[in-house]
Amino acid sequence: MKMNKEIDISIGRISFKLQEMHNFGFLLKIGNPFIVFDQQDSGNLCFGIETNGQKLFVKYAGSKTIDFKGNTLDAINRLKSAIQTYIDLNHQVLIEYKDSFETPNGFAAIFEWFDGENMHPHWIYPEPAKYENQNSPFYKFKRLPLRTRLDALDKIYSFHWHIEQKGYQAVDFYDGSLLFNFERNELKICDIDFYVKKPYVNSMCWGSKRFNAPEDFVKGMTLDARTNVYNMGATAFNLIGGELDRSFAKWEGTEVLFKVAQIATAADRKDRFVSVAEFYEEWKKASN
Repeated sequence: MKMNKEIDISIGRISFKLQEMHNFGFLLKIGNPFIVFDQQDSGNLCFGIETNGQKLFVKYAGSKTIDFKGNTLDAINRLKSAIQTYIDLNHQVLIEYKDSFETPNGFAAIFEWFDGENMHPHWIYPEPAKYENQNSPFYKFKRLPLRTRLDALDKIYSFHWHIEQKGYQAVDFYDGSLLFNFERNELKICDIDFYVKKPYVNSMCWGSKRFNAPEDFVKGMTLDARTNVYNMGATAFNLIGGELDRSFAKWEGTEVLFKVAQIATAADRKDRFVSVAEFYEEWKKASN
């Protein structure tokens, strides 16, 4: 049972609920808020803001969202530390970081606005609606031509090959990290807040069992390239397969691609590809 207090907040033409009052006057100095995303449990509150005919995406830490159970200072520090990650990993598939600033009670990061739909909008389409409702972004994506979905996977793999070259570990990547524009068939990655420099010893055990390797749920384990490989294989099963049902019967690609995804998601780490680079090369060969 939800016991949190609910305080109504209004800014311009948007409204939302928090656990306590908070001053958002700083948003109006950026522009006019036109949408709010307030259902995250990370401690971040996100806004779409229009200014001089341009749209921006603003991620803010410092207020207590309804589902946040942590410490707001921790959320602020996480967002602050993520800024360098977005700078280091700048890539055409990643939403573009613009600027950031402190407020009296928090921290805001500004990104380009990408006109896409989140692939895991649990606040609008909780299971089973995510898989069954014809308006669900995931439902719509799964019914796109296979070639379109393979192109989207290629963009995801290209980005994670890039982060591997930069010495980073992907943490908490899942379909909620993806935005897709159905008019242009364009994909963007929108959330890499928890990606970290290697070496990384697992301290969070966060993420989705649909995407995470077994070691992602073991504190004290060193997460590495093979962990990222599993994540990429699981992404293939998510977007062109049966998600956790990793049988060939649910697979929509070729048998050769299926075998690559199988190796990538081997439960035993030593049976996987040694790196995202190796996985991506084998995937591309199998795609031809």
